[in-house]
Amino acid sequence: MKSIFTHNYNDIIKIDNLLLAWSEFIVGKNKKQDVKLFSLNLMDNIIRLHEDLASMSYEHGGYHEFFITDPKRRHIHKASVRDRLLHHAIYRILYPFFDKTFINDSYSCRINKGVHKAINQFNKYSLKVSKNNTKACWVLKCDIRKFFASINHNILIKIIESYIVDKKILWLIKNIIDSFGVDNQKSIGLPLGNLTSQLLTNIYMNVFDQFVKHKLKVKYYIRYADDFVFLFEERNKLDKILMDINNFLQNELNLSLHKDKLFINTFSSGMDFLGWVHFSSYRTLRKNTKNRMFNRIQQNPTNESLQSYLGLLKHGNTFKVKQELLNKYWLLK
Repeated sequence: MKSIFTHNYNDIIKIDNLLLAWSEFIVGKNKKQDVKLFSLNLMDNIIRLHEDLASMSYEHGGYHEFFITDPKRRHIHKASVRDRLLHHAIYRILYPFFDKTFINDSYSCRINKGVHKAINQFNKYSLKVSKNNTKACWVLKCDIRKFFASINHNILIKIIESYIVDKKILWLIKNIIDSFGVDNQKSIGLPLGNLTSQLLTNIYMNVFDQFVKHKLKVKYYIRYADDFVFLFEERNKLDKILMDINNFLQNELNLSLHKDKLFINTFSSGMDFLGWVHFSSYRTLRKNTKNRMFNRIQQNPTNESLQSYLGLLKHGNTFKVKQELLNKYWLLK
């Protein structure tokens, strides 16, 4: 039986929750000009937001657009401080409930999960499937094409309605979802930049995760955002899995696989996943990740940057890369 969300609308919009959301939102943002401006009249702004939400006259504002390269070029849409504060207020009430509905092997944007745990689980699964590297372990790696830009609002809202019955909460969530659209399409796409987008995409893809685990009954499957892998002992099983997941994504979620980022290979031959190339007994840093790291340390040769990269390199077989990085850093200093 599916769990039903039991919080009510007031739990989200009450001033206590908005204040707690503010304390979480401002971490690392105190020096931002728009945040400082909002905080000058903090209580007035919070009370006004609460009143607009209570009267259901609230309307989500527009977005400031810009691009970042991390490593590929991404189109970011940044909401106003007022709207981002509300995102945090919604997130802190919805996340604990929805997180319990997600499968264990979904690792993106979740507390006590993340990239490194996904990578470690990937290697653990490879050892299980290969019987400690004594048999072949076949891997199917997939990526969804234009993931955030392809989320269908109507499908997403229908999924959320299967968990939440409070009409006011649904109105508020729909207000945020429909505040953004791709290429003038009001019903397609979520913005990269909203905290709520992280949760909403996990809710969306959880439908797929449940299909993989309970309909296809795949035991060894890992997903991080729109990147996911399947591990099997036999190559021929992956062809059937690929056909099933492709049909499901298209028919149920209006998503499509990125054909240029679809790979089937043995683990021992090397599998590129989440920034690392994984082999049976070791993993190495992806070449473009390494190049990006060296470029950034050259542009910003600070101890903070160095320690951050050394922390990253601890997660793989990177002795030579580490020495090269340290040499470059000391030469620049």
